[in-house]
Amino acid sequence: MASSSPRTVEEIFKDYSARRSGLVRALTYDVDDFYSQCDPDKENLCLYGHPNEAWEVALPAEEVPPELPEPALGINFARDGMNRKDWLSLVAVHSDCWLLSVSFYFGARLNRNERKRLFSMINDLPTVFEVVTGRKPIKDKPTVESGSKSRNSTKRSIDGQPRSNPKLVDENYEEDEEEQGDTFCGICGGGYNSDEFWIGCDNCERWYHGKCVKITPAKAELIKFYKCPLCTKKARQ
Repeated sequence: MASSSPRTVEEIFKDYSARRSGLVRALTYDVDDFYSQCDPDKENLCLYGHPNEAWEVALPAEEVPPELPEPALGINFARDGMNRKDWLSLVAVHSDCWLLSVSFYFGARLNRNERKRLFSMINDLPTVFEVVTGRKPIKDKPTVESGSKSRNSTKRSIDGQPRSNPKLVDENYEEDEEEQGDTFCGICGGGYNSDEFWIGCDNCERWYHGKCVKITPAKAELIKFYKCPLCTKKARQ
């Protein structure tokens, strides 16, 4: 197993990002499933994020010491004794701590500058806590058509109505890119990239990779009012 462990800064960051995506999904998109698996009547349970972007609620490893640092133990015990949002926020904070501990476990042999670069890359992503609680400020939103190379069609205004904005492409391209760098996907937490298609929820104003919510640019053209999976789930409850 040791031979397959991430060793370079890029490999460790890729491992961190994948595990983080799994945890974000558990605490947002798959939150009802996650909640039901954390039965307080079961033994000490942990929330794991895996390198394939999957998440798992499971018992801790039996070997001592474990192969990797372990997540917070017994997250299920507090489930029914707290407000649901507060409990999810608590699990998110512990998940952030675990992600950092795993990354720096892998990075123990890195030199000072490499560790600094690794933390800088990690710090450029919002924490799981920030994604779950919506605390990350968003200065600007990517355009609905931002997945196309041309980036020139429409951009949603504050009231949600599409408006023509051809000047955005030529005159303010670099400035727009910088502002949109603070936009993060509400499902995976990944940062804005002009090469990917994004869509914004007209209800909660969060933004998502089209692939994360299974919306293509062609399908988006036909949607007058888009409601994201999280808002749709809340409406059903």
